[in-house]
Amino acid sequence: MINVTNLQTPKGNPAANQFSVRTEKGLYFKSYSSNIVFIPNDGTSIQLDKQTWDYSQTTGKYRNIFLGETKRETEKKIASGEYILTNLN
Repeated sequence: MINVTNLQTPKGNPAANQFSVRTEKGLYFKSYSSNIVFIPNDGTSIQLDKQTWDYSQTTGKYRNIFLGETKRETEKKIASGEYILTNLN
């Protein structure tokens, strides 16, 4: 089963074109039609799409909300290998 919900704006309204997608494999953050982040259910490393993870200011804003961290924290986790850059699209 797939469950799709809109992310919320800072004011608590549904964010246009920003989605959380739960699948049997894990949780995705999708901005418009692009997968940005994947959090696997099996406990392996969080994956970010190497082409779109930092595509725009809006994508970045909602990626930060989805991950619960700042861009700088995300960049540190990419550099350390905690997060993996890969092709999610």
